[in-house]
Amino acid sequence: MNTAMTKRILQFGTSRFLQAHVDLFVHEARVSGQDIGPITVVKTTSGVLRAGRVQALAGLDGFPVHIKGLRNGLAVDEAVTVRSVGRALAAEHDWASIVHVFSHDTDIVVSNVGDAGYVVRSSDRIRPNFAETAPSGFVAKLLGLLILRFETGGKPLLILPCELISNNGNMLRQLLKGLSDDWSLDADFKSWLADQVICNTLVDRIVSEAIEPIGAVGEPYALWAIQREPGFEAPFAHPAVIITDDLEPYLRLKLHILNLGHTYLAGIWKSEERPQGEFVREILSDRSIRGQLLNLYEGEIMPGFAARGMQEEAGRYMVRTLERFDNPYLDHRISDIFENHAIKIERRAKDFVTWVREKYPAIPFPQLEALVTQPVTRSAIEKIDAVFQEGE
Repeated sequence: MNTAMTKRILQFGTSRFLQAHVDLFVHEARVSGQDIGPITVVKTTSGVLRAGRVQALAGLDGFPVHIKGLRNGLAVDEAVTVRSVGRALAAEHDWASIVHVFSHDTDIVVSNVGDAGYVVRSSDRIRPNFAETAPSGFVAKLLGLLILRFETGGKPLLILPCELISNNGNMLRQLLKGLSDDWSLDADFKSWLADQVICNTLVDRIVSEAIEPIGAVGEPYALWAIQREPGFEAPFAHPAVIITDDLEPYLRLKLHILNLGHTYLAGIWKSEERPQGEFVREILSDRSIRGQLLNLYEGEIMPGFAARGMQEEAGRYMVRTLERFDNPYLDHRISDIFENHAIKIERRAKDFVTWVREKYPAIPFPQLEALVTQPVTRSAIEKIDAVFQEGE
């Protein structure tokens, strides 16, 4: 059995978010002398979309990540050449190479494939010939690779999904287990599969712009919260990486302050037919709109968090969120935030009201309830995976 610990990472996803988040963190950890990486990046989808990123990653000695914004009121403007990525492959063209890397040169798996990646297609329910050709969906790809690793005597992995899905690790484990049942896999493999350390995680960083052909522009604030599981060992140390026994407080703060604030502003932007290219910082320069957002935070969001025993944490996070919104260097378009608006209202506003009223059923939420009941177009519900691919 392979027992050597390489701490090499296989990353499913090429998003600009990952470039300015996981890839940057691993680079900084390597620069500090830690034994982590390198990263092999895998493009999971077929077709030409993002093929240029794979080609650029394969041909460059690093890529730029530009961190611009405010940190504790002080301007930050830093450019880093990220050199944590050692290889880039596409599943539809390089499957044999991916199988080898996964089976022999990987200890940690990271993914950011969006909601669409967690959909198991009907074609994948029948066991494919994954030894020779990549299955169509992400879950089938991962399961096929796990089987091939098991057959070569590979040890269990640390799997860190970064999709913006609640309990993403638990959901991924359930999908893998369900598909292994569909494929009628034997008990020995299922026992080995159960030994995989799959953690729930939460990622938080606004990455507003891609640099062509590869690279990204992001804000100074960053968080990668990882929920500890049996057998878990932290892969590396970094100021933005937090290991916790309870991920929910971090999730609630991000979802119901940062994300909900974005969605609230996007609703105003749409209803008032404001400029198509307007940025978050620009809409907040309107004193009336800024006042509405502050009224929402102070009149409904903060009391809601206080009812759930999180008043202090929410207060600190709200101050930091407003600083992030005011970032003078990030071109964060509200039109991008408005994508999938109806789904976001459900997850960010309606779920907050439900969560708080579990404790205090009578607490009033007039602004949030107005947001929940506002009319939306059908196009706001479609293409759900696009927004999650990039981390917003």
